[in-house]
Amino acid sequence: MTPKEVLKQHWGHEEFRPLQEDIISSVLNGQDTLAILPTGGGKSVCYQVPGLLLDGCCLVISPLIALMDDQVEQLNQRDIDAAAIVSGMSFSESMSIIDACADGEIKFLYVSPERLESKKFAESLSSLPISLIAIDEAHCISQWGYDFRPSYLKIAAIREWFPRVPVIAVTASATNKVKEDIVDKLNMKNPAAFMTSFARPNLSYTAEKCDDKINRIITIIEKVKGAGIVYCKTRKKTKELSDILKQRGVDSDYYHAGLDQEIRKQKQQAWREGKNSIIVCTNAFGMGIDKADVRTVIHADIPDCLESYYQEAGRAGRDGLPAYAVLLYRQQELEELKIQPDIKFPSIATIRKVYQALANYLQIPAGAGLGRYFDFDMEDFLQKFKMDMKEVVFSLQALKQEQVISYLEQVYMPSRVQFISGKEGIEEFEYRYPELEPIIKALLRTYSGVFDHNVRIRERNLAWILKRDLQTIYEQLALLNNANIILYSPKKELPQLCYLQDRIRAEELNINYETYLQRKQEYVERIEKMIGYVNTTSCRSVYIGQYFGDEAMMRCEICDRCRENKQEKMGIGEFQDIVIKVLDLLKTSSMKMAELLNKVEIEETALKEVITTLKRENLIRIVQDGRIERV
Repeated sequence: MTPKEVLKQHWGHEEFRPLQEDIISSVLNGQDTLAILPTGGGKSVCYQVPGLLLDGCCLVISPLIALMDDQVEQLNQRDIDAAAIVSGMSFSESMSIIDACADGEIKFLYVSPERLESKKFAESLSSLPISLIAIDEAHCISQWGYDFRPSYLKIAAIREWFPRVPVIAVTASATNKVKEDIVDKLNMKNPAAFMTSFARPNLSYTAEKCDDKINRIITIIEKVKGAGIVYCKTRKKTKELSDILKQRGVDSDYYHAGLDQEIRKQKQQAWREGKNSIIVCTNAFGMGIDKADVRTVIHADIPDCLESYYQEAGRAGRDGLPAYAVLLYRQQELEELKIQPDIKFPSIATIRKVYQALANYLQIPAGAGLGRYFDFDMEDFLQKFKMDMKEVVFSLQALKQEQVISYLEQVYMPSRVQFISGKEGIEEFEYRYPELEPIIKALLRTYSGVFDHNVRIRERNLAWILKRDLQTIYEQLALLNNANIILYSPKKELPQLCYLQDRIRAEELNINYETYLQRKQEYVERIEKMIGYVNTTSCRSVYIGQYFGDEAMMRCEICDRCRENKQEKMGIGEFQDIVIKVLDLLKTSSMKMAELLNKVEIEETALKEVITTLKRENLIRIVQDGRIERV
């Protein structure tokens, strides 16, 4: 089959998007490939299509469980065999997936980079028929990027087992320095590099100084109909703002990483299906969310770098229709951004203090801890040691980047059950406790292999089957566990912390200070560029493009700065006069551009600017035969 035939068969598309076919050809020719494609630009297709055409299995390394789960689900819906090995899986469950890959039953194997930190697991990959290695969110490998994850550095070692297997690295946002670092850290050999334009011709960027953000957000939502995302910095603010929007008649919901995973899935699904038009969220929302008809992305708080902003804003208008990205800010926020580097990069003394407190909290003696995983309850830790949350969070980040610990903040460990009693013991127990017989039968009928393996279960599913409330299910499973009928492990969503080195005395903890300061300086520069974006008087699209090395970017003509510049050229008074005249002419009937041009008696380019502005402001629309009418 050809790549286009594969695309048609599994995705239903006749043609590839720009550069996709060239990227796929590069991979099929066995060449290492770096692809920089915008958010919604179809990055996954660039490795999924060649992965289907090549013999063997495609190994995909991806940073987020939600992203992996979403892609595996989508592939399975397209009759493509895919599986993910994520945190929370038992060793036996992981190995059963590895065995299925070895037997050719799985075409795409998704793993988190943290999994590669386990030598035993990494070695288990060496026996697999890997034909392609795909690195998603590849910017995470660079310590000069905005989302450095040291676990990505383990990927280069995996390549040694597959010297002839090509690697494709994909990301939506990477500066020239980060691109060079990706190539270096992945040991890419003469890679083919592809980068599409960062232009989004249908997306209008606006940065607006605003003291009353709530009313402004409501105004924007009322003006621009359709699905929207409102990004906030804190979890608390997502709920508060969503509640206010609901009180004002907006179909709104909120989302953040602190919610139960089941609830997060329900909220995502409801928003996807249009049950809520607006989702108010932290940056935990969006990755892997495939919704093309988002009309508005509003940032209620200013991000600390353009990489994050471009990715999040880029979730609007993926269907190619007009969409809006609005950043609301106060002057005070710009000043607060400038002091963030000193907060995000705490002193070495602070890092050592947190390191010592961590050892005390987890009760790890000096010389021990290597390779051990621990539940880490941040709230409990802060309360017991009376420490500042920001100091702890960013000290953990520093320890993670120095590869002293691995810290997974978003970990979902599903509930598991395995029967440990034999059939005779179960029958005797059912005779003595008949009220527990239904749940035993439900477990045996619903979950195959529950005698042989520790299998995942969903308490909510059991509650539905048995027509019982959820609390009763939890209690009955606990009773069966205490009676030694089953081994029951309730789900966990606590962060997981792993020591990558034996614990040492805090005063002996060594931080590469020179590199640490370099990373801090890179962060300072990213903040300066973000503030520069807010304050720029030129085209915002051009500013973004130049930041990412897209020197060919042309003026978008639709961002707030381009619109302002057009009005200044014409003169604000003259511009407003034409606006009033056009709207007045369209009061009674629609007109074609030629008719308006004849009646208004100005240059065609000037009229087009007015029409474009009125259309953007939803005051007019273009209907059949190109006629223009008032909304």
